[in-house]
Amino acid sequence: MLKNIALGIKAYFGAFSLISELKLWKFFAIPMLISFVIALLIGISAYGLSDNIGFYISKLWIWDWGKETFTTIGNFIGGFFIILLGLILYKHIIMALSAPFMSPVSEKIEAHLTTDLEHNHRTTSFTEQLWRGIRINVRNLCLELLLTIPVLLLGFIPVIGIISTVLLFLVQAYYAGFGNMDYALERHFKYHESIQFVKRNRGLAIGNGIVFMLFLLIPVIGVILVLPLSVTAASTETIKKLLKTT
Repeated sequence: MLKNIALGIKAYFGAFSLISELKLWKFFAIPMLISFVIALLIGISAYGLSDNIGFYISKLWIWDWGKETFTTIGNFIGGFFIILLGLILYKHIIMALSAPFMSPVSEKIEAHLTTDLEHNHRTTSFTEQLWRGIRINVRNLCLELLLTIPVLLLGFIPVIGIISTVLLFLVQAYYAGFGNMDYALERHFKYHESIQFVKRNRGLAIGNGIVFMLFLLIPVIGVILVLPLSVTAASTETIKKLLKTT
């Protein structure tokens, strides 16, 4: 597990140069635009809705003393939940909508790395790739939300709250890496086979997703570059794993 996490992270170091070498930047133009627009909409929503959520949270405080302080805390909590939900939705929306553009990228990376991959390549259309991306990401979104809710509740328990933060980050990282790996797996495996492959290589997904999530902390540039670098890194390591299984 730890070795695969390290491999998933290490793959990013050669991602930028590989994109330039294979002239892949043109394939990322639309996904980068999608990423920027979705991130902008989520940011605006978080800013606008945090006060509304904070208002309802403040209703829980029935006393006059400390009302202003509790309202401020409520606004912060409201903003946090909106941003958290936004990050979860952001990942899956951009990955689903970018699927038809990312599949050719992973295919070119595969052709660059090897010509001897014995898997039978599945030929799929733009629509089929988009539907596959939506299907995978809706599944992952539902599972991620189911895991996130109890982890968030643990966060309110003293001491355990620190562990909750780490678990929350790793859950998000896993599903981010999952989506990035599926662009390469789409040509080789059907839906359920891909899920099993990622489960066997959880560390690789987590490693890729860790850097993905950290990129989102970088203002503007992060949401623009996160897809090109994460998809390239994930495709490289996924294809290497596929080679070892042949």
